Amino acid sequence: MTLKDSSLQSQNPISSAQRSVDNVHNAVAQAQSHPAEETIQSAQNAIDQAERSIAQAEGRGNEPAVNQLEDELSQEKMNMHNLQ
Repeated sequence: MTLKDSSLQSQNPISSAQRSVDNVHNAVAQAQSHPAEETIQSAQNAIDQAERSIAQAEGRGNEPAVNQLEDELSQEKMNMHNLQ
């Protein structure tokens, strides 16, 4: 395994968490524009997944990135709370 491969692998949990938070943003935006039970539940499911992804990324050596993702997720949770 090369150093580049190792670096990519160590970033994988962070990348996964970023994708999860991006999915939350999209799901919350969808729920805001179409506030139906199904879209709200989809957004909540996305939040749950992002929380798990961020938990897996914690302690992987890039705490500023994890903190940023936690902040972004908190903002989306507030957006969801305002919707309900």
